[in-house]
Amino acid sequence: MKRKSIAILAALVVIAAAVATAAAFAQPKAGSLKIYVLAGDRIPMEAVLKVWKQQNPSVKVNVTYADTSPYQSTLRTQLAAGTAADVFEVWPGNGNPGAIQVLAPYGYLADLTKQPFAKREPAGIKQVTHVKGKLYFVPPAYSGIGAIYNMETLAKLGVSAPTTWSDVLALCDKAKAAGLAAYSLGNQDQWVTQLIPYALVPTLVYRTQPNFEANLKAGKTSFSKSGWVTAENKYVEMNERGCFQQGPLSTNYNASLPLVANGHAAVGVVQGSWAFAPLRQANPTATYRMFPFPATNNPTQTWMPGAANAGFAVNAKTKNPLAMKFVNFVASSAFQNTFAKTQGSLPAYPNPSFKVDAGLTRFVAFQKAGKTYPFPDQLWPNPKVQQAHLVGLQNIFAGKGSVAEMLAAMDKAYHSK
Repeated sequence: MKRKSIAILAALVVIAAAVATAAAFAQPKAGSLKIYVLAGDRIPMEAVLKVWKQQNPSVKVNVTYADTSPYQSTLRTQLAAGTAADVFEVWPGNGNPGAIQVLAPYGYLADLTKQPFAKREPAGIKQVTHVKGKLYFVPPAYSGIGAIYNMETLAKLGVSAPTTWSDVLALCDKAKAAGLAAYSLGNQDQWVTQLIPYALVPTLVYRTQPNFEANLKAGKTSFSKSGWVTAENKYVEMNERGCFQQGPLSTNYNASLPLVANGHAAVGVVQGSWAFAPLRQANPTATYRMFPFPATNNPTQTWMPGAANAGFAVNAKTKNPLAMKFVNFVASSAFQNTFAKTQGSLPAYPNPSFKVDAGLTRFVAFQKAGKTYPFPDQLWPNPKVQQAHLVGLQNIFAGKGSVAEMLAAMDKAYHSK
């Protein structure tokens, strides 16, 4: 009888331990979490981590930051080696080596389709957050690309923000006469080189050809025979006109923003709304506003790029339950509002408690009017297209290539396997 009691007691101890383990796994109260984040998102990320820490005081978060190019190559290496962080940033669509349509087929990303937040995902971003019907990442913000001006510097020049292409060139001339660059440009970082064409093509291509991507895929059109030619040539015209500071290829993203913030070197910068945070950090007293970047002399024709940002995915190989808890936190209003407010963007998951940044009022108006288009690379079939674009642009600025050669390379890359 005694032996039987001991056996029963031992079994109960085992069952209790198993139940306790399961409970700890389902509702972790302590532990650590490894996150890999783009250096450009450091400011908003640090802000949201303060909120996370308030809600999860016993969880230790280890964050590693890296610039875009090394980030992409390191992420792929770590994923292949099984050493990647529990949670990391990825890009929407298929435009670069760190995009979800590139990573998901290898089984690197955890399926988030059945997570509680998935039912709240806005329909407008599903095209670039899903692969074969499955949800793989949560963008923390929705951003625009446009011309961000230091309003005090504009006022000193006695001009308003350009609304036509002629206005853009006139600003370049007036700024140059005053010893300024109209626009700072950080082309040392490859990803920056594409932003001015991205700001122009919604007006010159997608406004009149909403099916451009489908026709491109079907071989009915090409980059080389479309408004992309006009957009890239306008970029070249700006460079030849002296719209940028000296040496864009020797200036990186981080160095380009203080040129605008200090008010003594550049009037504005064509960048994503994510640039508001570092601009304000560089000079909190200046007033910054984003305007659509005009591509024609008819303001009513102007469109803007608008798209979901890089966002957070869960490592498919992690066994850390905090990873899923964190990605659900990313979709919460607390995270989305804090991240978007700090960065200068809009929440990717809209909610009524968010107050739009004054610098973004024009972008919001364009979004509501249906005059925005996703960042082009998010809809391209492979990352080779963007790479051909980036390399081609840097060659053009180095005097080693032409627009025609670059667009031909993009056409070839688009249809490659």
